[in-house]
Amino acid sequence: MDRHDLPEDVSAEHVAKIHQEDLKIQHEFGCQGLTYWFDDNRKTAFCLIKAPNKKAIQIMHDKAHGGTPNSIIEVDESIVESFLGRIEDPEKSQNTDLNIINDPAFRVIMLIESSNFLNRLEANQYGIFTQKFHSSIIKSLKHFNGRIVKQNNYSYLVSFKSVTNAIVCALKIQSNFKYITPKFDSPNRKLKIGLCTGVPVTGKPNIFEEAVSLTTHMCEIIKDEIVISSEVKALYESENRNTFINKSHIRTLNPSEEKFLIQLMVFIETVWNDSNFNVEALSKALGYSKSQIYRKLISLTGKSANNFIRDFRLHRALNSLYNQTGNISEIAFESGFNSAAYFTKCFHDKFGILPSRYTQQHVI
Repeated sequence: MDRHDLPEDVSAEHVAKIHQEDLKIQHEFGCQGLTYWFDDNRKTAFCLIKAPNKKAIQIMHDKAHGGTPNSIIEVDESIVESFLGRIEDPEKSQNTDLNIINDPAFRVIMLIESSNFLNRLEANQYGIFTQKFHSSIIKSLKHFNGRIVKQNNYSYLVSFKSVTNAIVCALKIQSNFKYITPKFDSPNRKLKIGLCTGVPVTGKPNIFEEAVSLTTHMCEIIKDEIVISSEVKALYESENRNTFINKSHIRTLNPSEEKFLIQLMVFIETVWNDSNFNVEALSKALGYSKSQIYRKLISLTGKSANNFIRDFRLHRALNSLYNQTGNISEIAFESGFNSAAYFTKCFHDKFGILPSRYTQQHVI
């Protein structure tokens, strides 16, 4: 899939003609143009092409019309269809020679997560609650036209065309979750939903990578239950005649918070398992004082820097235990803990179970 950033005067009809020029000569380069998306507001086009390599696409475009792509990535057809809803041209209107496609690839990306470590602690993954949880989410997504891209026992990655549908759906899922959660279990049950916007090709290796990455960070790191990006908020309020987002129900990140979150997680992902990594290293790498780091992390996560780093390591260690990548001592040291005993204490404090007990009871 490639991306073209187009001049302001380019129309949907112009893009349709360019696409036809590609189709006339595509066989010369072993290519097959499947379809494309055009966004008149943002002046972008995305072409889905079967090709032997990136160079063949570049040469084909150049010979056909001189429109060199800004970026090209390799994609899976089924994933493209999950995000965008089609992998071929929409049906042509009657009485037209040219199939003019004015269909943006811009999407709202939603991530839904139910406390994954608690799900993993359950002996029966398909108990009554789990069945109700999945049934409720699937029903809501269908009602609001959300397309499921990927799912597992505790999470859903979803694509929406409509910002309004995505916001209302998130609120509905949150309401249903509280209704189906048993009262005795509610302190242990957490639902997190992140929402941001994006396009399929941005220069990153994977489709919608920037949007999926930010949504994941919003969902997993920010303390609030529903978190949206500043662009989601602006588009929702524009679509609904300045009906404002209820701050008591939804947390909106401002652009500076989004920037800090991205910087934070890019750095954390590279050093989290280094036992020498500490708050001083974090503040120096991000260019903030320790007091600034403290205030920003408290605002976003509700945790101090030390607690944030420790909890991040513990969640990664839990994943390693679940995937059986090593024994408890090995995983403790690989997760940045200098002592297996200290790791065991922290693990028990966080999850309410010893790592040895967890592996005995719940790892298949």
